[in-house]
Amino acid sequence: MALNVPATPRSLQPGIYAPIPTFFLPGSEDLDLQSFESHVLLLAGAGVRPLLAGSMGEGIHLTHAERIILIQAARRALDKAGFTQVPIVAGTGTGSTRETIELCHEAARAGADYAIVIASGYFAGVLSGNKEALKAFWTEVAERSPIPVLIYNYPGASGGIDLDSDLITELATSSPNLAGVKLTCGNVGKLTRICATVSDASFPSLYPRRNPNAPFLVLGGYADFLVPSAFANGHGAITGLANVAPYTTVKLFQLAQEAAKNPASLSEAQSLQAIVGRADFTIAKASIAGTKALLERLYGYGGLPRKPLPPVDADTITALWEHPDVRALVEAERSLNDKVRK
Repeated sequence: MALNVPATPRSLQPGIYAPIPTFFLPGSEDLDLQSFESHVLLLAGAGVRPLLAGSMGEGIHLTHAERIILIQAARRALDKAGFTQVPIVAGTGTGSTRETIELCHEAARAGADYAIVIASGYFAGVLSGNKEALKAFWTEVAERSPIPVLIYNYPGASGGIDLDSDLITELATSSPNLAGVKLTCGNVGKLTRICATVSDASFPSLYPRRNPNAPFLVLGGYADFLVPSAFANGHGAITGLANVAPYTTVKLFQLAQEAAKNPASLSEAQSLQAIVGRADFTIAKASIAGTKALLERLYGYGGLPRKPLPPVDADTITALWEHPDVRALVEAERSLNDKVRK
């Protein structure tokens, strides 16, 4: 049963968000909701907030109905475990503006608090150089969505479409239902320029949001620049690495925030950033299948991606698991989380 759309969404706060993988049953590729719910709760316990049906969640491989099932399952699991104030961000990007808006409404009815939207790369040849068309896309989606919307800037998944800092800042100032941006372009300079506007103390009064619980957050798409982001007044990250090492990623965010206020914390933050940065680079090259294989090793679930994405072979999994960057991350996570398999 669909849930009522909240008048005011649960608060969107700075911190660590994870694009949750969608787990599939062997053979049938049906949704494995038991593993999915277990993983959502594992991350919530570490202080990581969920993003569903994003790139890591293979949103492009899911039907509308499956996206709704995941949102409802996550909300039930979170509420039952006492995480009633943890917001759900749902991926709603599709091919057309019309269908994207439709999915925003469906996600809201299912219990999502926020939507995150990527531009389709199918017609990237037309869109990538057309600033007005791109601005019109997010403006209309934000205006017509019943829940606040985050911009998802990921050139690798949108045919090379890469929004610059000027356009993102224009959208932030002109669209009061936009609640942030995820920069999977990995551009720290872009993050710095956007934060110069949206993290300024005057921004909330000059450009108030439609929903008071939905400030405009500037979030990295990787965990390898959390320390530089904190010093630029960024707000954290939506990072796939948080699936593998949630406690470590949250600890790094906390240290980075402390270091930005107190230089005495900088050395510890830099040391952990080095471990996380190396691991993020190494694991990202293994993509979705590699991340799922690591989850299988660490927590006992993971499985395969949905076809046509290929699995990783046994030798590749072993090499990834034994890579010194991964071993350093696993040891850091074990020191903070006793649920990691020995």
